[in-house]
Amino acid sequence: MMAAVLFISFIVLIFLGVPVAFSLGLSSLVYLFLADIPLTIIPQKMFAGLNSFVLLCIPGFILAGNLMNAGGITDRIIKFANNLFGHIRGGLGLANVGSSMGFAGISGTALADTASIGAILIPAMKKEGYGAGFSAAVTASSSTVGPIIPPSLPMIIVGTLASVSIGDLFLAGALPGLMLGIGLMIPTYIISVKRNYPKGERKSLKVIFESFMGSFWALFMTIIILWGILGGYFTPTEASIIAVIYALVIGIFVYKELPIKKIPGIMLSSMTTTASIMLLVGFANLFGWIMVSEQIPQLVADAILGISENPIVVILLINLLLLFVGTFMETIAALVILFPVLMPVAAQVGMDPVQFGVMMVLNLVIGLVTPPVGVCLFVASQIGKVPIGKAARELVPFIGVSLVVLMLVAFVPQVSLYLPSLFE
Repeated sequence: MMAAVLFISFIVLIFLGVPVAFSLGLSSLVYLFLADIPLTIIPQKMFAGLNSFVLLCIPGFILAGNLMNAGGITDRIIKFANNLFGHIRGGLGLANVGSSMGFAGISGTALADTASIGAILIPAMKKEGYGAGFSAAVTASSSTVGPIIPPSLPMIIVGTLASVSIGDLFLAGALPGLMLGIGLMIPTYIISVKRNYPKGERKSLKVIFESFMGSFWALFMTIIILWGILGGYFTPTEASIIAVIYALVIGIFVYKELPIKKIPGIMLSSMTTTASIMLLVGFANLFGWIMVSEQIPQLVADAILGISENPIVVILLINLLLLFVGTFMETIAALVILFPVLMPVAAQVGMDPVQFGVMMVLNLVIGLVTPPVGVCLFVASQIGKVPIGKAARELVPFIGVSLVVLMLVAFVPQVSLYLPSLFE
């Protein structure tokens, strides 16, 4: 009965438009009042959820991404991708996807990808004759590559929850991320050919190489992060600080497009983003503690395994649940709440924690482009000045590709575990 109050109040608050973090906190508060539990438990459980050294890398990676973006990296990545794909039919759409793959190694978040790349490429695509809905759909769907390709904020959360190597999770996301990016290029090209969208002039190898070198120093940051973590030279938290220093050096001295006077504003923006994420993690941990107290994880496990103990059926049921949750819940909140609930079920059918982590993150980022709470879809639609419904219809083939990659991650362990196995 009390668990029902918790979930009903949470769902009501979500549909009233209350931010997810406060929905988690308020619904937990209602439960604690009705259950007559001292409210001192709130700061205790929130602090317990945040008291992790690994979580300290979140502000570092956010700041590094913002510094690189302010230092002109977005323009350089887009220029390289456009020079590479621009001569193909629908080349600007392909460049959009390619830019997201490059930008994924910088920001680690889908929303930052949508906002920064979309602000440049959606108007450019519309100007060239691409449909506004199609432009928004390409931008929103390709931005989901960001949380899969390292570095990735959701993967950091998974590593904290599962007590597994952040480096292994970063590596595990690399191949699925590349598969997703390349896969999204297929419907982009097919639709572009069908609708006779424009293509540009073929660039010379010299021009392509020069634009690659222009974006090289930004893309190289991902290599430094992975090399340092996997080689044991520094922890993920230390890697995030090195990334900040690297971003400052590249922005100020190499690209020379990062004015020192802008840095305080970038730091303030990064602090605001970090605070919102940490508040979300804290409230989600309190919510998760209540669920454990009510034995919700065991009830969910029993319910799923009660339907079937066949590993294929169980994994499909977990995916369906996550896809549904992803349509209305923010990725990090869903991870903190549901990972401890579903991991024991996945373990019972033989799924590796690293593979399950990648599958769960991929599941939930698909929700970033699906109504009703698809924030990336919403932002892309706003930039493209197109109704969300129209953009959502254009998204169907792209979501289809994402689901194919998701099934490969779910049922072919080597898709996510091959690269980590090379560094054991």
